[in-house]
Amino acid sequence: MDNRYLVDIGALLNEEERLAWRTVRDFGERRIAPQIAAHYEAGTFPSELVVEFGELGLLGGSLDGYGGSGMGAVAYGLSMLELERQDSAMRSFCSVQSALVMWPIYTYGDEHQKQRWLPALSTGASIGAFGLTEPNSGSDPASMQTRAVQQGSEYVLNGRKQWITSSPIADVFVVWAQTTDTGASAPVIRGFVLERGMAGLSTPKLEGKLSLRASCTGEIVMDEVRVPTSNLLPGVSGLKGPLGCLSQARYGIGWGALGAAMAVYECALEYSKTRKQFGK
Repeated sequence: MDNRYLVDIGALLNEEERLAWRTVRDFGERRIAPQIAAHYEAGTFPSELVVEFGELGLLGGSLDGYGGSGMGAVAYGLSMLELERQDSAMRSFCSVQSALVMWPIYTYGDEHQKQRWLPALSTGASIGAFGLTEPNSGSDPASMQTRAVQQGSEYVLNGRKQWITSSPIADVFVVWAQTTDTGASAPVIRGFVLERGMAGLSTPKLEGKLSLRASCTGEIVMDEVRVPTSNLLPGVSGLKGPLGCLSQARYGIGWGALGAAMAVYECALEYSKTRKQFGK
């Protein structure tokens, strides 16, 4: 793409991929770079960028239909690279919205659920959050304590999810819980879509972080939250549901790590060329 890098990645790309890279790089330098340091210092998220992410096709970009732009895998990865090149919080927001909220609704949801939630999530009109990790169940999601008990045409959810990107500002929550269905012999992990405003649902913000400071992080607290059975994701059960989502997210995270490395390289190079030491 340019001569700043040791490897000419641009020569390996097709025109769509190069265009996506140029477009998101320009957006990052023009819209994110001038303000991200102030947001990092203040511990605030630049929420005004969300709709612009949607306009660029960065929200659910790899999905085909329902507002998704059908972006190719490499173009999507390059977009995540450029977002994290500016700040990890920017890539994290788009990864969560795309891979952890929109993707499970798209993959595990029914047609009504896709039509109901995906278009607004793709434009940034709605913000999503993904609830898996808990205070005592981080790397061991099978030990989650969140429970969903079926009562007629509803499930009643109780539990607490922690370290949840975007939860304090989210409208839609994909939450995983151990379910006890009527007549079932043992609990099984299932996914539910919750919405802000449901009684018993709260999302306190986590303050005082030392990293990802420009990312809005919090909890999802469920106290007798009644969820219609129509909000249950019907297409998956067991740990393969949430772990499938995490596999989708890891793809963007890998590209993002390259963007962070590029930013570090560029910063170090610029400093080494401008600092004055020993009279030079």
